[in-house]
Amino acid sequence: MSDVKKAIGEKEDGSFYKVLIIDDSVFVVKQLTQILQSEKFEIIGSAQDGEEGVQKYKELYPNVDIVTLDITMPKMDGITTLEKIMEFDKNAKVIMISALGKEDLVKKALISGAKNYIVKPLDREKVLSRIEGVLKK
Repeated sequence: MSDVKKAIGEKEDGSFYKVLIIDDSVFVVKQLTQILQSEKFEIIGSAQDGEEGVQKYKELYPNVDIVTLDITMPKMDGITTLEKIMEFDKNAKVIMISALGKEDLVKKALISGAKNYIVKPLDREKVLSRIEGVLKK
């Protein structure tokens, strides 16, 4: 009898964690989608800027388990987007995606309610361990 390890994206009840990706880079959205789907996460939406991201979150709420959110985006930056999502849902689980050298913005995001952050370039193991850490809290 083999002990099958559950995918990180699978909940206790056998359903899957739902993810909203907010990022203006098509490449990053694709990369995150591949990494997360490989562990059975369900990508329920993506948005290319903060305004669209906040709208999507509100539309999908309460069916969003986790949000990945780029810090630098057009129209509305990641910090403002995060603040608007947190205003709408104080229990939102948001993980910031940041380029190197944005430590001040990352700190601000964590103070504003982000649960963790991931630095680009995206590393599969880091992405999965940070997301798993946030889901287990």
